[in-house]
Amino acid sequence: MKWTATFYVKLRTMQKARTLFFTAPKKIEIRETALPPLKDDEVLVETICSAISAGTEMLVYRGQFPHLADSHDALSSNLSYPLAFGYACVGRVKKLGKAVHREWEDKMVFSFQTHTSHFTAKTKALFPIPNSLMPENACFLPNMETAVNLVQDGAPILGERVLVLGQGVVGLLTASLLSEFPLESLVTVDRFELRRKALQAESQKSKVKSLFVHDLQPSTFDLIFELSGSPSALNDAISLACFSGRIVIGSWYGQKRTEVDLGGTFHRSRIKLISSQVSSISPELSGRWDKARRFEVTWEALNRIQPKKWITHRFSLEDASKAYQLLDENPQETIQVVFEY
Repeated sequence: MKWTATFYVKLRTMQKARTLFFTAPKKIEIRETALPPLKDDEVLVETICSAISAGTEMLVYRGQFPHLADSHDALSSNLSYPLAFGYACVGRVKKLGKAVHREWEDKMVFSFQTHTSHFTAKTKALFPIPNSLMPENACFLPNMETAVNLVQDGAPILGERVLVLGQGVVGLLTASLLSEFPLESLVTVDRFELRRKALQAESQKSKVKSLFVHDLQPSTFDLIFELSGSPSALNDAISLACFSGRIVIGSWYGQKRTEVDLGGTFHRSRIKLISSQVSSISPELSGRWDKARRFEVTWEALNRIQPKKWITHRFSLEDASKAYQLLDENPQETIQVVFEY
């Protein structure tokens, strides 16, 4: 074969990406792959940071994800190893396709991308990050959108007693949004001390109480958010809900199963179980709300709450195995873990 000068130029200038792949339960590889040629309507993005989801992503790491197909949720559908996964990526536009407007040049953007050092994308798949937000705050966009969706599905009412089970990132963001409502009381629960104390700085102004489940009285709360990731917590929620209480289930349990007690007072108390999923807008709201409007609210919430303060660990992509091992074996030491590139 005759190797031309043109071939060598292309070989030298070919952009490569380092991407995280889950290859089997608790097995990770960082693979170097060549990026496809940049199309006229695409941009090349160099990643600054990406956030690990301690919920959905850890199910992938542990091999606990269900095999399902959901037209509303392409991200979590048809999963199988080897798998590049992740959805909280912040980067800077480094190169423009010929048809892309110059306003995108050097812009900092968010994308629902896997953990990867570089990627190409159409501009319609990118979210320009407001100048007021640091990249690490922008990494929380998917979780904040989830929190906004949870609060909308729960529809808290003036003077209600509200409980949030689970103070991982989604639980903390949800509780932060709820603290802005004129509630009678807002209580949070988590088994890990680090997470229980995470809202203490805000507690003085928002009157958020952090307690243990055994400190709570049965049939107390009007509205409960189950965000612990543990299906057994549903039984706690049912016992703590008052007559006609609402339980918003935001956890994705994957293949985890448990017995749920629907006997006792469940029927007589007319307790409502509400499934909440961020991939769609609640039918009750879809006539007035769409994804674009929800993202506007999400950006504003990120500006107010500045969740960067809840990042407990930062890893390079090359140390990804250590990051997931930490989350798997010592979750009590973590809140949000991010990769820095």
